[in-house]
Amino acid sequence: MAVVIFFEKPGCATNTKQKRLLAASGHEVVAKDLLTEPWSGERLASFFAGLAVDRWFNRAAPKVKSGEIVPESLEPAAALALLVAEPLLIRRPLIEVDGKRMAGFDRDRLKSWIGLTDPGDAVPEGCSHEGRVNPTCPPPAGGSPCGAPGSGRGVGV
Repeated sequence: MAVVIFFEKPGCATNTKQKRLLAASGHEVVAKDLLTEPWSGERLASFFAGLAVDRWFNRAAPKVKSGEIVPESLEPAAALALLVAEPLLIRRPLIEVDGKRMAGFDRDRLKSWIGLTDPGDAVPEGCSHEGRVNPTCPPPAGGSPCGAPGSGRGVGV
């Protein structure tokens, strides 16, 4: 099958479910830390081809949820600068197979692109902990779980 480069927030429950589905479908998953990857605007933009700027962002990020950052109001260059500066704002996962790239976990697109088995249950794209009072994702360095208020960092898919 395919070797899938999977950029994730380590410890994210949703990303873990997504990786399991890819592996169960016979793919080799090479997980990489989205937060420590040395991103450039050009490289990051290659994952967003065909997507509107607002679809580049992690909607569960506190700065997006609070309205501090309004993805719909950003021009591409400004959006890329924000995403490079604050990788927790990036929509997850970022996926690469044989040089082809995509952002997010679109099961239908992945099924037609590399093949997926039907797990019998829903594998989400959004944060598995969205709306929970006590999320259980491990925090990024220096932050709270899942980008909880007060962490200064936002996460989710």
